[in-house]
Amino acid sequence: MAVETKMFGTIEIEEEKIITFEKGLIGLPDLKKFALITDAENTDTRIQWLQSLDEPAMALPIINPYEIIEEYNPIVEDELLKSLGEFKEENLMLMVTIRVPSDIKQMTINLKGPIIINAETKKGCQIIIEDDLPVRYPIYEILEKKKEKAGE
Repeated sequence: MAVETKMFGTIEIEEEKIITFEKGLIGLPDLKKFALITDAENTDTRIQWLQSLDEPAMALPIINPYEIIEEYNPIVEDELLKSLGEFKEENLMLMVTIRVPSDIKQMTINLKGPIIINAETKKGCQIIIEDDLPVRYPIYEILEKKKEKAGE
């Protein structure tokens, strides 16, 4: 299906790639359908976009938190994930949103509100972790060090 987006123009999304968030995202309860997009112009392939199919202007940059903090281990109540279907470890996608202010060096991720997706059922949810995790965890220097280490 052809989807009009603000950031990427018209893109083609296969029906089986659509992820449904039955309760929407935190602060965006009316947006239910999303797709994961990789920006071809972005050299950092760890960063993806969660593009709303309900609102063309809404695309959230996201990243796997383990790319930043290997020991990230949020405690999630099983009850919160029941609506996503049965999980197998290989089907679990854990992502966090990235906040990119005008000064890119102030870029942060939200460790308190991860997005969980069951890749098999194509259902997702965003939850709030009760642990003492920051909403704004700085990542610019971490990403830069990883780029240097990889020789980019």
